[in-house]
Amino acid sequence: MAITDKRVRSLDLQSGFEQAIRLIAACLKRGGKLIFIGNGASASISSHMAVDFWKHAGIKATAFNDPALLTCMSNDYGYEHVFSKPIKMFADRGDLLIAISSSGASANILRASQEARKKGVKVITLTGFSERNPLRKSGDINFYIPADQYSHVEIMHHSICHYLLDIVIDARGMSKK
Repeated sequence: MAITDKRVRSLDLQSGFEQAIRLIAACLKRGGKLIFIGNGASASISSHMAVDFWKHAGIKATAFNDPALLTCMSNDYGYEHVFSKPIKMFADRGDLLIAISSSGASANILRASQEARKKGVKVITLTGFSERNPLRKSGDINFYIPADQYSHVEIMHHSICHYLLDIVIDARGMSKK
């Protein structure tokens, strides 16, 4: 795994996770919400993690992957806007976007990250495949998995999200029911 900051400077594992936790803590302190986005299996990870963050850590969290939302936005604006339109409508300064994309090259995820930036939303990215993928350069913290197989990248993305959740739960002294 490689972790970089918004200036694409390499971070060691501990520093990278600490900075990601600081972003989550700052979001929580401001009363913000976590917004998860992803396509395919990354959408499933997004849904799972949004539920776990609010259920187990008491943090407002959502995933923009409701079927009606996806089909409406795709039909009316094109699939490349499927996440940027909801972010434009629902994201607030102080929120945190967690953008998950195995390739790091999906137009809809890239546009969503750009829209989040316009709104003053911090961004954590989780990518894989090419180390030069464009999403990897767009986050405040970027987790990159140097693998070209979906299964390896997706398992690591899910593990990273769970690790962040466990740190938050422990820091808040909450039960892991």
